[in-house]
Amino acid sequence: MDTARLLPLVVAAPLLGAAVLAATGRWLPRLASDLLGCVFAAATAASALLVLFRAGRPGPGAYPVEWVGGWRPVGGSGVGIVLVGDPLGAGLAALVSLLVVAVLLYSWRYFDEPPRRHTGSFPALILVFQAGMCGFAITGDLFNAFVFFELMGVAAYALTGFRVEEPKPLQGALAFGVVNSLGAYATLLGITLLYARTGELGLAQIGRKLDTAGPDGLVLAAFVLVTTGLLVKAAAVPFHFWLPDAHAVAPTPVCMLLSGVMVELGVYGVARVYWTVFAGPGGLAHPAFTRALLVLGVLTALLGAAMCWQQRHLKRLLAFSTVSHTGLFLIGVAVLTPEGVSGTALYVLGHAGVKAALFACTGVLLDRYATVDEHELFGRARGLPVVGALFAVGGLALCGLPPFGSGLGKAVTEEAAGHTAGWLPALYVLVSAVTGGAVLRAGLRIFAGAGRRPRDQEGEPETTGEEVPETGQRLGRIPAPLVAVPAALLTASLAIGAIPAVASAVGRAGALFTDTGGYRRTVLDGRAAATPALPPPHWQTTGVLLGLLSTGLAIALATLAVRHPARTGRPALLAPVRRLQSGHIGDYVAWLAAGTALLTVLTVPGIR
Repeated sequence: MDTARLLPLVVAAPLLGAAVLAATGRWLPRLASDLLGCVFAAATAASALLVLFRAGRPGPGAYPVEWVGGWRPVGGSGVGIVLVGDPLGAGLAALVSLLVVAVLLYSWRYFDEPPRRHTGSFPALILVFQAGMCGFAITGDLFNAFVFFELMGVAAYALTGFRVEEPKPLQGALAFGVVNSLGAYATLLGITLLYARTGELGLAQIGRKLDTAGPDGLVLAAFVLVTTGLLVKAAAVPFHFWLPDAHAVAPTPVCMLLSGVMVELGVYGVARVYWTVFAGPGGLAHPAFTRALLVLGVLTALLGAAMCWQQRHLKRLLAFSTVSHTGLFLIGVAVLTPEGVSGTALYVLGHAGVKAALFACTGVLLDRYATVDEHELFGRARGLPVVGALFAVGGLALCGLPPFGSGLGKAVTEEAAGHTAGWLPALYVLVSAVTGGAVLRAGLRIFAGAGRRPRDQEGEPETTGEEVPETGQRLGRIPAPLVAVPAALLTASLAIGAIPAVASAVGRAGALFTDTGGYRRTVLDGRAAATPALPPPHWQTTGVLLGLLSTGLAIALATLAVRHPARTGRPALLAPVRRLQSGHIGDYVAWLAAGTALLTVLTVPGIR
């Protein structure tokens, strides 16, 4: 079977499932709608995996490319829509689909019984979200990337404000929608400039046309605008303010997808657009791109880690951890080497399972105790040893503990980054220790009642106190899916780091991803892309030692925090930074404009 024919199915199957659920939901019982959602999500996952196996086959060979409707380019130019199953894009689509299946299983009869007219609305929205993310991962057309960008955004806004009867979810969804829509409009304007210059919308075609002339101000403006929208979706500083507000109020299963894969797709988009469009002689110089992403990546990693440590609201704590790790992902992309891309891809794979599992455990606490406040939960979850063990394992994996996939990705990426700047591995260790330590600190207090009970302090807007359980009423007995799903996700993250074949496949995907000429020849000319002969990512002594160091530092920080909460509380130095997270949409829009200006300043030397 021609696996290229499966590429449209990766997008069409979840959309068909959403349409079926929307049309029949009011007549279907709850069990049937949940089952249908899982079936369509699983079918999409199977299609994406088949494409991935074909694309990831070792040795020379063209990965699947499908021109929808048979509209192939003529003489290098064309108007057709192309879907590309390169190993990294197909792998991301498979990751999205598998995580969606996990989320739907976790959500099995999770919410309180909706009115009959709303039955199936949640799985239908999840399937639309899945279609947008999968389409974004495999599209080879810049305008359609924007279409899928908006599709996943619209679904995410609706899912964030799913509990429409409460004001806080609506406020979080509004901030999410406004900021991300402005980012999308910036991307659309950049696409318009590229179309005006080249007359093309395909990524490969635009790249070839730009290389016929030198870079100028229009190319710089297009790069800045397109990248701005993608960095908003990635929640990079200073475009990140929407993410903690959205995570604090979104349903837990939605948070699993937002932090597990959607934010990472923004990082993927930045890398994909640069390598296929702007990496040639007619685009942006490598040093300018590296400088811009390094500055933003370092700012994102440090600010996210500092804010993560300051939180007592568990969802916000995990959200700022995601912001911090986004910074590390951006640094890996900024290295502009196959090793940097492969390491970042491994890091994303491992992080997705770990972060989704941590949110799943947080959902159990919310539904059992009607709060996710670290202080209010002090010692109350001693009766949940299994959930506590999963939460602790997730915190250790977040630190980069070998042999988890997050640890292998961290090790490979920090080694590649160390060749660019010798101090970057120390940044990876510090950020991993602080974010992992914050999770371990919360786990020690909540599940073990360790240390002294922390005292409330003035000026803590992050705390929400009592919340409404998403299951409608407090759980007396924890349903099996709420424990089985995070356990499976953590097991998968462990397998990614422990099975050499996974790292080898990701290494090949990273090498193909950075071969700009090979991508263009495969898409436009139908010629096979030869894989560069590079050693696959693997564990090295330095990476193992640094992973153990970051884990040890995290444990030390968590122990110190629970024993001496007053000394490790909220430094006054960070008070102005905390106040920036004001909750006012106007402030977030102003920071979006400032971030666009900063990105412009950082990349201007690239056209000289």
